[in-house]
Amino acid sequence: MKKIVLVLITLSMCLQADLSVKQIQEMVNKIHEKRAGVELETLKETKEPFVHVIVDNNVSTLVVPTVTAKEDKLILHAIVNGKAYINDAWLTLDDKILGYDLKFIGKRGVVLRNENHIKKLFLRKKRDSFIKLEER
Repeated sequence: MKKIVLVLITLSMCLQADLSVKQIQEMVNKIHEKRAGVELETLKETKEPFVHVIVDNNVSTLVVPTVTAKEDKLILHAIVNGKAYINDAWLTLDDKILGYDLKFIGKRGVVLRNENHIKKLFLRKKRDSFIKLEER
């Protein structure tokens, strides 16, 4: 009985699907058409859509993030002996840089924290290194 019902459902679905090859080709062509998107300048100027809720002593406070004109970049250049070389400065645990505290130093990256924000910085891959050795 179950097999008969399954076969009938499959047949009814096949009979209702009356897409022609031409219709399918039109759908594929619509997918391949270039669509207008948002410009990068517009995206950079939009404010963050997320609102944070802070609950303290049964009082809820909504924190709406503000748009910063330009966020300074943090670049991890090297990790040696438990120290990280970030933005031309050697840092150890709990040192501050651009408002962030250095919380963790690993083999391939570090973790920075600033109140609600956590940033993870990683070393660049070897192929992107600015030092290149050539054999002659």
